Amino acid sequence: MSGDRERRRRLFFALWPDEQTRKALVRIERSLPRRQGRPIPASNLHITLAFVGAVDAEVHTRLSAQAAQIRAEACLLKLNRIGYFARSRILWLGADVCPATLMHLVRQLHAALENCGLRPDVRPYRPHITLLRDAEPAPIKGQIRPIDWQVEKFHLVQSHTRPEGARYEILQGFNLHS
Repeated sequence: MSGDRERRRRLFFALWPDEQTRKALVRIERSLPRRQGRPIPASNLHITLAFVGAVDAEVHTRLSAQAAQIRAEACLLKLNRIGYFARSRILWLGADVCPATLMHLVRQLHAALENCGLRPDVRPYRPHITLLRDAEPAPIKGQIRPIDWQVEKFHLVQSHTRPEGARYEILQGFNLHS
């Protein structure tokens, strides 16, 4: 049984920021009032599109093939809103408006999960980037400078759980069309 567990990979589909976008995200995170909370390492900043979970090599291969068949357009995502999820104690940066093209991509990824016998998350999709975990609610005063992220690719990512925290490994990238 432990051999089966070792061969399973914990996967998700995500948007991974380019270096310029990542630097802008770090600037916003550093500008937030210092409250209790653990900042997310810059190398882990991302937007989850669809959580897969732990799957074996066969499902991983089928998901990769399904994702390669997805046809979705590149889009501009404007990150302009700081928010807080009280239940999970997460301070996040997100978008007031989710582009229709991004919603189309998420729907296609959910269909790919279903085609592989997996159950996608049924909650309404809200694109966001976790900036702080174990955070206290913090009123954010003033405006943040919006980040315009030109999304041109999505990725299949593996999550490695370690005592010091998660580490993410991009397994495969898929281009979006202009």
